[in-house]
Amino acid sequence: MFIVPKTAGGRPWILGSLVAAGLISAGAGAWFLKAVAPETQAAAVYQIGLPKRPPVEVVEALPQLKERLDHLDATKQFTGAVLVAKGDQVLFRQVYGKANYEQDTPFALDTRFRLASVSKQFTAVAVLKLQDEGKLSVDDPVCKWIEPCPAAWVPLRIHHLLSHTSGIPDLMAQAEWGRIRVTRRTPQELTETSARYGLQFEPGTKVRYNNAAFNLAAEIVAKASGMAFEHYLEQSILRPLGMKDTSPDVNDDAQGLAMGYGLFPAGLTPQPIANVSIVAGAGALYSTLDDMLAWNRGLHQGHVLSQKAYADLIADHAPDDMPERRGPHRAYGYGLYVSALGERTSSPFSDRQIYHTGSWAGFRNLVSYQPDQQVTVVVLSNNYHLRDLVLLINQQAMAEALGRPVPAALAR
Repeated sequence: MFIVPKTAGGRPWILGSLVAAGLISAGAGAWFLKAVAPETQAAAVYQIGLPKRPPVEVVEALPQLKERLDHLDATKQFTGAVLVAKGDQVLFRQVYGKANYEQDTPFALDTRFRLASVSKQFTAVAVLKLQDEGKLSVDDPVCKWIEPCPAAWVPLRIHHLLSHTSGIPDLMAQAEWGRIRVTRRTPQELTETSARYGLQFEPGTKVRYNNAAFNLAAEIVAKASGMAFEHYLEQSILRPLGMKDTSPDVNDDAQGLAMGYGLFPAGLTPQPIANVSIVAGAGALYSTLDDMLAWNRGLHQGHVLSQKAYADLIADHAPDDMPERRGPHRAYGYGLYVSALGERTSSPFSDRQIYHTGSWAGFRNLVSYQPDQQVTVVVLSNNYHLRDLVLLINQQAMAEALGRPVPAALAR
């Protein structure tokens, strides 16, 4: 059953269904909402239908994945955490290496990792949730929410921000990025900086991966919700899903985080502590293996968005005339990709997957979901330079969970 916490009119869907079914009276439903504090109403409604979280313990029920990860661990080729689940069953949960090599701190199963760009889907979902609540539309002009708004942004819609089709230049490609990246910035300051650059192309005509657009989307979430972006995420999405170990690290003071590293000729080298303020909507969250499992189950099994909003989330929003920008079978959704990711391996398999990568500040991540068999694979690494290995581990895990031939390498 696809559970939508509230209808567009604001009435909790589950309560309406219970009333319609005669399981409770309309008066009882009203009493239920009145009796629950406003800030916990959403959580109470979500929890009625949320799947129970599994116990956090080591599970190694995928023998081929275990063999390969044990080898990678013994040869010090991989450091990080891996979880695989199918439906309600966790098939694999294990950690390798250390959370902090200088302090000799081992990983725990609930160690927190910076998600980097895996965070973008949370920003997109926040926007769509506000649309479900009737507080904005993805078709709204950006200038409806951002003031003052540069004239160049007049044709820009929220939809363009979420689909990498905005035309806003990415700040990371600008000459002043070296100064921006080490200086704390407010969302308003980031917006003002982006506004100075105008647009590189007409919105909706090209695809260009863009972090600045997601920062702008986070600012719109704050304006539409009437609260700070991170507070809206906490109250309306993370807390109701029980994601207690996930949050935007807006003050750079999160506890229990792994240290991020890069692999250089001198060896594994700790990376500077991230200035998260500059990626507020693009890469600010930290999370754990099991919180990301809760996220995938909640999001993709209908506990967060309406059916229409979810369909928009995973639709292909790339311009029709630009297949070369997305590759075969790859769709650009809102903060998510949809493709046959397994086709990039030496033993290709064509199952559709919904996923996003994340790489920043010494971290390299890939979180994927196969909707037909409800398979979640979470690979979180605190070594930035493991791009190919993280992809391979993720797809080896996905293949074994799906019963496909397990690839030994990526396709070349």
